[in-house]
Amino acid sequence: MSSTEQTSRPSRLAAAAGVALVEALGLLAGGLYVLVRTVAGDGGDLTGGTTAGVTLVALGLIPLAAALGLWRSRSWSRGPAVITQILALPVAWQLLQTEGFIPFGIVLAVLSVTGLVLLVNPATTEALGIRGPGRREG
Repeated sequence: MSSTEQTSRPSRLAAAAGVALVEALGLLAGGLYVLVRTVAGDGGDLTGGTTAGVTLVALGLIPLAAALGLWRSRSWSRGPAVITQILALPVAWQLLQTEGFIPFGIVLAVLSVTGLVLLVNPATTEALGIRGPGRREG
């Protein structure tokens, strides 16, 4: 990476990429965990466990791609990142309602809200080249 790229990326954009990366790693790790438990015979239903594991891994690829895009200042990456944050909020709420999963719910809620705040920040949208409604170039 050149020094111009490094200095042109605002810290909020880098932080948003970091949030998306943490969420991606969580989904990927969770999916792999479910798959390993299923294959080892601890997960119960083979079909259901495999489906759940593969689904989590596939869903983890979305914020992973968004994190990479945000890090590279690609405007397309904001959409998947915002959608990931919005979809994570009801998941966090469900985790907060389930005994034993409350700490995970707190972490996910904080990540989601932080990610949303960072992604709608004017410095982030400007760095991604996203113009507001009714704004013209030049």
